[in-house]
Amino acid sequence: MSEGAPAAGPVLEVDDVHVYYGAIHALKGVSLRVQEGEIVTLIGANGAGKSTTLRAINGLNRPRQGSIRFQGADITGSAPHSIVKNGIAQSPEGRRLFPRMSVTENLEMGAFQRTDKENFSEDMERVFQLFPRLQERRTQKAGTLSGGEQQMCAIGRALMARPKLLLLDEPSMGLAPIFVERIFETVVEVNKQGTPVLLVEQNALMALEVAKRGYVMETGRIALEGPASELRTNAQVRATYLGEG
Repeated sequence: MSEGAPAAGPVLEVDDVHVYYGAIHALKGVSLRVQEGEIVTLIGANGAGKSTTLRAINGLNRPRQGSIRFQGADITGSAPHSIVKNGIAQSPEGRRLFPRMSVTENLEMGAFQRTDKENFSEDMERVFQLFPRLQERRTQKAGTLSGGEQQMCAIGRALMARPKLLLLDEPSMGLAPIFVERIFETVVEVNKQGTPVLLVEQNALMALEVAKRGYVMETGRIALEGPASELRTNAQVRATYLGEG
């Protein structure tokens, strides 16, 4: 698999971000960046703070300290809807589709803030090219899809927003191996088409295969960072996250 396109400047800069849940210090000075053209992965154990980091970026968790910049503009503490409008879209953990709505209707929901309605059909066609199975099931209720098909629909819905940065939260969770392969192949294809990706993933081996760079989180902090190829061969990463040693 590819390690992504060459970097050409920061699209996202997270600097010394601290997030609290009540008295719990959930993020303790997290800093990371995503360059234009990159797939960057954030790996770590359950409860390490990966999803909390995404929630800080997308505006659902307001940092108590630190800053988040997107395409050079400070978005720290901005409302989630304005962050989506600015160009950050997320496929959330657990997919969170509208189960009684059709595949097509779910995809259309991803574009609800857009004003360029004339481009909808073009973008819908792009999603169907990436996920032919969704086209076959476009009139089917999302709640009746398999887990893998629901994940495709969730990613497709995020792409309908025409994001300048795509956040993916645990896209392989609970999926059969054949779907995991297909999802990661599509992540690479989306990136090749020009969308930078920040990927939160428990399947560290797959994530490090598709990413250009990676960050390893432990208890709310970044414990390691570097090129994905180096993290794949790091003894600590191999022992802790790749099931070796």
